Amino acid sequence: MIIDPWLLKLAEPIRLVGLGRKEIAQHLTDLGEELRIEPKKVRMRTKQIFHWIYNYGVTDWDQMTNIAKPMREKLAQYFSLERPEIVERLVSEDGTRKYLIRMSPGVEVETVFIPDVSKTGALCVSSQVGCTLTCKFCHTGTQRLVRNLTPAEIVLQVIIARDDLGEWPTTQENRKLTNIVFMGMGEPLYNTQAVGDSLDTICDPEGLGIGRRRITVSTSGVVPEIGPMGERTSAMLAISLHAANDELREQIMPINRKYPLKDLMQACRDYPGLSNSKRITFEYVMLKGINDQPWHAKQLIKLLKGIPAKVNLIPFNPWPGTDYECSDWETIEAFADQVNRAGYASPIRTPRGRDIFAACGQLKSESEKKRASDIRKDVRASEELS
Repeated sequence: MIIDPWLLKLAEPIRLVGLGRKEIAQHLTDLGEELRIEPKKVRMRTKQIFHWIYNYGVTDWDQMTNIAKPMREKLAQYFSLERPEIVERLVSEDGTRKYLIRMSPGVEVETVFIPDVSKTGALCVSSQVGCTLTCKFCHTGTQRLVRNLTPAEIVLQVIIARDDLGEWPTTQENRKLTNIVFMGMGEPLYNTQAVGDSLDTICDPEGLGIGRRRITVSTSGVVPEIGPMGERTSAMLAISLHAANDELREQIMPINRKYPLKDLMQACRDYPGLSNSKRITFEYVMLKGINDQPWHAKQLIKLLKGIPAKVNLIPFNPWPGTDYECSDWETIEAFADQVNRAGYASPIRTPRGRDIFAACGQLKSESEKKRASDIRKDVRASEELS
């Protein structure tokens, strides 16, 4: 049997699922001679492949019926349509779905689909494995950072959810997954390039086709990146606020020492496209006896003055080892009424997926986590043994 020399160079087929148009085109160009694709036809082939992957969600090259069989066979030699492994899939009593996805050895991430959000459903995606922010009330913050996710790994979270929900093609009516929220593991604005690049694929009208106004990027307050992220993505902005004075916010969110409220709120006022139709969402977790009193609500109202905003009040979701408790329901309702009377919508977010640890602040991969440097050491050790 004659073995194609390029196959000897490729340890395994290149996974195209998750890649953007430019990356797919580059791979086709690099392998143009072997694939027998003329340079002038790379754009056409890229468009075909991109459309089949992201509009139809195909998993087999033979499903690409507008590509000739000999070309499909060539493509199958060098490229893969495989998805990463779903290590665990849990479904809550309320219909919330949580996926633990293994992107590569030692790199696992959680993604949550929440039904009946914005009349359809939202996918909560992660931007990092672990987190560096150590917010005191957040379970994810107790997991050290492994690494940033790549653009492809962010897109793959959407692909896996669409697979599981059976929502191909993208253009079908009555889709459940219509909104994306970057509120999973990690701080999106510590991985801005990958988040921006992933949205180019997620929002492409010939692919996954999710509108940019249906994308929300949440940050704990990485001030220098807020404006550039808005310019780059045109996404909706959410701020994990949780306290309206610097002293308290520094206690529960150490990032406030670097970026105090004065700077954060100015960045919010300067956010590109800010208007009554494009309000900023301020997330506020209700912690019993910590930030839930009437004077806290008064501070919050004063802080938001002049900013088109709404406030999401989030009942604290407990996790093993936490010292915090959720505010009493009467206290939360009184807080919401006070903020509402000041002219700011302040819905109380219904906890979803608590029974499978999929609720806000509960995400944390249960498997053993390693830093990227540890993984490289293990790989080198394995190579030496072999």
